[in-house]
Amino acid sequence: MSSALVWFRRDLRDFDHAALYHALKRFPQVFCVFVFDTAILDVLPKRADRRVEFIHASVVELDAALREKGGGLIVRHGAARDVIPALAASLRVTAVLANGDYEPAAIARDEDVAERLRVQGIAFESFKDQVIFEKSEVLTKSATPFSVFTPYKRAWLAALTDFHLKAYPVEKYAAHLAPLPAGESIPSLAEMGFEPTNLQEVGITPGMAGGRKLIDDFVRRIDRYKARRDFPASKGVSYLSVHLRFGTVSIRELARLAHARGGEGADTWLSELIWRDFYFQILWHNPHVVGASFRPEYDRVRWDDAPDLFAAWCEARTGYPIVDAAMRQIAHSGYMHNRLRMVVASFLTKDLGIDWRLGEKYFADELNDFDLSANNGGWQWAASTGCDAQPYFRIFNPVNQSEKFDPDGSFIRRYLPELAKVPDKFIHAPWTMPPIDQKLAGCEIGKDYPAPIVDHAKARERTLARFGVVKSAEPAAD
Repeated sequence: MSSALVWFRRDLRDFDHAALYHALKRFPQVFCVFVFDTAILDVLPKRADRRVEFIHASVVELDAALREKGGGLIVRHGAARDVIPALAASLRVTAVLANGDYEPAAIARDEDVAERLRVQGIAFESFKDQVIFEKSEVLTKSATPFSVFTPYKRAWLAALTDFHLKAYPVEKYAAHLAPLPAGESIPSLAEMGFEPTNLQEVGITPGMAGGRKLIDDFVRRIDRYKARRDFPASKGVSYLSVHLRFGTVSIRELARLAHARGGEGADTWLSELIWRDFYFQILWHNPHVVGASFRPEYDRVRWDDAPDLFAAWCEARTGYPIVDAAMRQIAHSGYMHNRLRMVVASFLTKDLGIDWRLGEKYFADELNDFDLSANNGGWQWAASTGCDAQPYFRIFNPVNQSEKFDPDGSFIRRYLPELAKVPDKFIHAPWTMPPIDQKLAGCEIGKDYPAPIVDHAKARERTLARFGVVKSAEPAAD
């Protein structure tokens, strides 16, 4: 009897799953596997990593769901390059099927695994699953990759049909799932050298159940998405990013929901999903962006070597409340509101003059939803080195951003309790408080809360000069 092995990676669900569907449809016996890949885990900076706990809980749930269908999930802890070929050989499968990945390291891993399997006479097949359009499916009229989002979005929408949003009917062929081999068990976090985190405390429910709960909640709010998405103190966004990252939800279901709903809120949210596809295809066509500027000429920009300033940014000691509150949010929860990601990235690169790659790395270590393509794209956008770049002379003013998107300081006070009693008129720039007001608020600047580590106006002039090595342009209004 021919059989197949489905290799789960960033697609931890048992429904609307491309590789699982194709395997079940074509093979009478289908095994399933997930590998806690030591090539990834061993280089993580912390043993208490929310992402590892999220994945572990999602894997436990996926195994239970597959068992209910008559199968189960084989779970291994080791180097995937070695584990997959060895397991495929021991199970004597005909093929290994997986959903595609677009990161350079993952591509290299899959090529290595495919070659090892080929030597054994086992096929390796990958399928599009985590995006609506991939690689070269959406191109310009001259058949070249897009590098600017707006025309990409127009082409993406023009290419979209109901077929692209259709779910894979996994349940139809679920009887082909193979029962788990005897003695299989899932290694614990401790057995893999990891510790529990505060996932539950920060309100994150892993797995398909967690994703479904968020979808159901967001559907009731989606019409207000455009109006509320930029205000971090309000419940305006979907909070689905970590579930999209690990595939506990289906991108087809989400895009289908937004496309069918229509209206200002749903259309704006669909645009965010299109941005996700856009950055995946940027990474696929331009792998050099990992570690270098999308536009090579911007690698001539010289960033400051300022470890003390970088430490102050990381540790929420910049003296700018909206920046510090955002940095406390990510440290506490592994999440940062998207508007604030832009604010703190602009502050690091344009106010402190620090290399965007340091901020990119910090986010990669801290974000629950870290995705190389979107993280790289977002940081290069903020630093004005990337595709579709924010012009270098457009520099976020952190006080203006704070006044506009956290007008009453609710978000700031949530994460900076030392500013709780600061009057609204000073909350965005507390260093402007007269001494008597500082005393009344119980917040002495320089003691209870730091003074600004940089003057924004002076920093802006330094940024304009820094980018002068690339090209000159008339600066826009701040």
